Amino acid sequence: MNKKLAAVLSGGAVLVLALSGCSSDEGDEGKVDAWAKTFCDQAKPQIQKRADAQQTIISTAADGKPADVQAADSKAFQDIADTDKALAKAVESAGVPPVENGEKLQQDAVKELTATATAYEGLRKQVDALDPKDQQKFADGLQGVANGLKRIEKMDQDALAKLQSGELGKAMAKQPGCQKARASVAPTSTGGPAAEPGDAAPASPSAAASGRASAKPSASAKPSASASAKSE
Repeated sequence: MNKKLAAVLSGGAVLVLALSGCSSDEGDEGKVDAWAKTFCDQAKPQIQKRADAQQTIISTAADGKPADVQAADSKAFQDIADTDKALAKAVESAGVPPVENGEKLQQDAVKELTATATAYEGLRKQVDALDPKDQQKFADGLQGVANGLKRIEKMDQDALAKLQSGELGKAMAKQPGCQKARASVAPTSTGGPAAEPGDAAPASPSAAASGRASAKPSASAKPSASASAKSE
């Protein structure tokens, strides 16, 4: 039932992580590289925190109690919101990027990251409002959360897309702090062998979330907003 949520979040994980790794030889490369290092050094712990939060949603036990699922998803959404806020501050503190239209790039990134953080906090409140004692209502509520994640996904992907393009994006791609992070928490699953930290997540967290939310609770099974991606 958590598969849709996991899939949407996985799609949003490209934020700051989908950099090409090319090098730049245009313009004042030294200044651009310095900006990228300043930003990426601050971004690194946030990228790790985000990866861990996504893994929590993806891997929460499929047969976990609704209250446990609720708590795990609520914390994960708040953690992702906090990372977006921190990334917005990192963009601000790094200063205006030394590229064409740098001031607008900075302003747009801060605005979009802040808006995305607010949207994730809204999802946290939505999850907190669910009644884990009513399995069917809980499952239906998770479907609404998954739908909300789909709407946020594009916001999340676009938040730093412009910064990641052109000369600035090439400079960021060279910085270790802006590289994709492997989850440092081990996925949990009650069926099959335990997965190792950093195991591949579903290509799209919304797919993982959708399967979870659409699952029908039975008399003997409890719904889970955080169904393991490995049940796919």
